[in-house]
Amino acid sequence: MFGKPLVAFSTHERWAGHLWLAEVVATAGLVWLVFGLTRAGRAQLAPLLVASYIGSAYWFTSSTSFANPAVTIGRAFTDTFTGIAPTSVLPFLAAQLIGAAAGLGLVAVCFGRPATAGADVPQAGQQPVAPARSTEESALA
Repeated sequence: MFGKPLVAFSTHERWAGHLWLAEVVATAGLVWLVFGLTRAGRAQLAPLLVASYIGSAYWFTSSTSFANPAVTIGRAFTDTFTGIAPTSVLPFLAAQLIGAAAGLGLVAVCFGRPATAGADVPQAGQQPVAPARSTEESALA
């Protein structure tokens, strides 16, 4: 489409601590956003907000926010500004793992632990308890 070969390994070296830190931040933010939307019951907003986050993270991080191991590996096959030299891939993957763990930690801090699957199931001999209504649900009833 652009007159470029199908595969051209990137020569764009990305080997610096500030780039790896930016990748940790970008990945942690992405994980926090996705799981946070789910925990808040707003998963339907994920397509719009994830696309917006990735687009903005391209600009607010010095790493251009790969934030995803598949994207990192894929960009090694294109010799463009956003490409990454194959020798720089492993530190980025490590930074993404650290960022994913940090993001999950942020989710736990901000949204608490998820309820267990069988928490509302009555035990033998117990009467089922109706779930509490929110203020909005009570107003609608």
